[in-house]
Amino acid sequence: MSITTTPQKTDLGWVIEVPYEMAQALGVGEGSLAVLHAKDGSIEVEILPPPSPELEESARRIYEKYKDAFEEMKRLGD
Repeated sequence: MSITTTPQKTDLGWVIEVPYEMAQALGVGEGSLAVLHAKDGSIEVEILPPPSPELEESARRIYEKYKDAFEEMKRLGD
């Protein structure tokens, strides 16, 4: 067995993209995210649906509009 997805640490916990086979088994949309929370010595999981096409387009427009600012924040480590 090999692990192909590395969880990303966030303020909410750890986030991973749900693999296709697991999404099918769970009956969730392809591209869903799993947020893992540590609680009382165990892990709780919250599954977030994939973003809608409208949300993806909105995020792309915002990124393009503020691209220079985002790049500067990344450079500064914010």
